[in-house]
Amino acid sequence: MDRVLVVSGTEKGHRFFAELMAAHGDYRLRGAGSGAEARRILAEDSFDQVIVNAPLPDEFGHDLALRAAEATAAGVILVVRGELADEVAARVEDFGVFVIAKPISRALFYQALRLTQAAHKRVMGLRTENEKLQVKIEEIRLVDRAKCVLIQVLGFTESEAHHYIEKQAMDLRLPRREIAERILRTYES
Repeated sequence: MDRVLVVSGTEKGHRFFAELMAAHGDYRLRGAGSGAEARRILAEDSFDQVIVNAPLPDEFGHDLALRAAEATAAGVILVVRGELADEVAARVEDFGVFVIAKPISRALFYQALRLTQAAHKRVMGLRTENEKLQVKIEEIRLVDRAKCVLIQVLGFTESEAHHYIEKQAMDLRLPRREIAERILRTYES
């Protein structure tokens, strides 16, 4: 069930988007009545989608949409008056904000919702992959530091140090990272 933050300055706007979302699927909605309130909510909670119904009481809403797109992995939809849609879209679409003109076509809204959901899932997949790669890079750095210690302290060649770490990992059935940490604890202290 996707979590959606709906930011609208009017209760009518909140009801409209709640009905629209309920007709399309199962969503957990949370509302905000202003840009400031939405920023506080975004700072303390995470969402799959953010819908901004511009204008808001304290700002137009495009800055909030940009902030949500920049600081979160959420798909962001900015709903603006028809005559402003092209101008606003030119300012925010490069940052991943999807702009919809009022009056809202249900078909277009659902299509935008599906597109932002797909983008959100892709971003989350990339974020997970990035985290795995960061862990792998950290492991490689640690193993390289351990190799350098073996080369400096025990006079191993790079190949011998590499083989030693690999063999210890296999013999002790431990990850290379653990072997590298043991080497560093032993020889760097």
